[in-house]
Amino acid sequence: MSDPEEDLVRKARSGDRSAFEELVRRTSRLVFARLYLETGDVHRAEDLLQETLLTAFRSLNKLAEPRAFRSWLLTIAQNALTDAIRREQRQKRAAPPPAGPTALAHVPDKSPPPDEQLARRELRAQVLAVLRSLPEEYRLPLTLRYLAGADYETIQMQMGVTNGSLRGLLHRGLKLLRERLPPELIG
Repeated sequence: MSDPEEDLVRKARSGDRSAFEELVRRTSRLVFARLYLETGDVHRAEDLLQETLLTAFRSLNKLAEPRAFRSWLLTIAQNALTDAIRREQRQKRAAPPPAGPTALAHVPDKSPPPDEQLARRELRAQVLAVLRSLPEEYRLPLTLRYLAGADYETIQMQMGVTNGSLRGLLHRGLKLLRERLPPELIG
């Protein structure tokens, strides 16, 4: 982490809200990318990101070393994901709430046909599985750029790399991704 980020952490710990907002701006896409890689669901990753940032804001005073802010934040994100999975497992064991037999009869279905939905889910699962198999140094920049839609400047700031390094990581990462994807997906 750069010295300006360490200063922002110190300011945020002393109650400077704008310093924390700047830290969020600098790191949120990185955390989102990590959560999206784990969940494969944009909405779930966004919810977990919000939970992560709220937890970080509330417990910033517990961060002993400002230099470790990013890894601390990613640990909070991982814990939020683990907790969410545990909650879901408990809810699955509970009985579903009763609903009337005609509750959904009047709701129009605007989603694609089931076979198309299944094909999209399978394709997304295949691409995410290959992406997850890539080394971390390529996985995060690819996720930030092509799944989270971040621009180069944002990715550089999030990851703390130079423009040349980022371009090299993206180039080598895409090459690896293409090599590992089944030929019918590249076509």
